[in-house]
Amino acid sequence: MPRIYHNPRCSTSRKALEALQATGRPVEVVEYLQTLPSRDELRALIHAAGLTVREALRSKESVYADLGLADASLTDEQLLDAIERHPVLLNRPFVVTDKGTRLCRPFETLQEIL
Repeated sequence: MPRIYHNPRCSTSRKALEALQATGRPVEVVEYLQTLPSRDELRALIHAAGLTVREALRSKESVYADLGLADASLTDEQLLDAIERHPVLLNRPFVVTDKGTRLCRPFETLQEIL
């Protein structure tokens, strides 16, 4: 069953969810702002998408600047600490299907795993 790490306030995330639902298959929706995956799950999700923790951050959020997360000397563990404290920092939507895991930004990236 496909899984989407979803933020209903995000238009890209809503669009990805609609595309997944249009396949006619059930979709597991994880509203990660309410139920953040464990640290190990986050690490695995980011790795499976072929990203670094830094690449999985949403740098446009004000908390990114407030916490000084642009500092290149911060470790993955420090960045994961920030995501755990402020889940809005996790970019979205992450989608997992039997064909792989992607951060579907831009939206068209979803096609790679449908």
